[in-house]
Amino acid sequence: MQRRRLVRVPASSANLGPGFDSFAAAVALHLELEVEETGTFGVETALRVARDDRNLVVRGFARLAPPDGFTFRIRSDIPLSGGLGSSAAAYVAGLMAADHLFELDADLLALATELEGHPDNAAAALLGGFVVCADGRATRFDAPEGLEAVVVVPAEAVRTKQARAALPVDVPMADAVFNTAHGALLMLGLARGDWELVARGLDDRLHQPHREHLYPRSMELVRRAPELGALGATISGAGPTVLVWCHYEQTGGVLESLRREAGGWAQVLRAPFERQGADVREL
Repeated sequence: MQRRRLVRVPASSANLGPGFDSFAAAVALHLELEVEETGTFGVETALRVARDDRNLVVRGFARLAPPDGFTFRIRSDIPLSGGLGSSAAAYVAGLMAADHLFELDADLLALATELEGHPDNAAAALLGGFVVCADGRATRFDAPEGLEAVVVVPAEAVRTKQARAALPVDVPMADAVFNTAHGALLMLGLARGDWELVARGLDDRLHQPHREHLYPRSMELVRRAPELGALGATISGAGPTVLVWCHYEQTGGVLESLRREAGGWAQVLRAPFERQGADVREL
């Protein structure tokens, strides 16, 4: 009998303002992977991605088992470049498919972190909800009731490598202290469901200001988000996508305002925070 698995993995938004390379949240856009043991290797997808062993799903699978003899069918509504964890979702999907097919019980977070280079997106994709990553482990918790998100995805992408290169090697002590304080405010606000603390906690000085020249319109939107009715906004991962944070009563009005603001240069999507992490089932 031909073995088949279906894996569904959410998108993710990393950093969340002050939590550079340590905070992330799953977002309700998804990659779906169907892996079937067909006896031949193949990648079937409408996405503009590699269809050989360079494909990130295949690379994830190959980290645990040979992909020869399997056909990979990939569907996704996660923007491929923009900071919504498309690469982490692909690696996690491949890893989870191989782990389930071969009953390996592997440490998927460690492997996905190794492939991705940092743990935040991988942890959110695997676990869902919000995650804090430290010491090689991820601590997960649910978003407070009433917290919603909208993403603004610019048409013009920024390469992650370019965004990483824009960061300074050293940062002033005052900026490190600022981010420590605001990261604590954000986590406390999320734990309490305190919208004022969440709004105060979204500020950052470690990465967003240094990358502003790569996506000035995105950063302008981050600054103006409270004027548009949102709690605030953050650059999603390496950018240029903007994650706009809303209380559910604000979301409709914020959506309308953002669509006016982003007309012609970005797509606006309602993308709630996702509690469900990566999931696999047998077909």
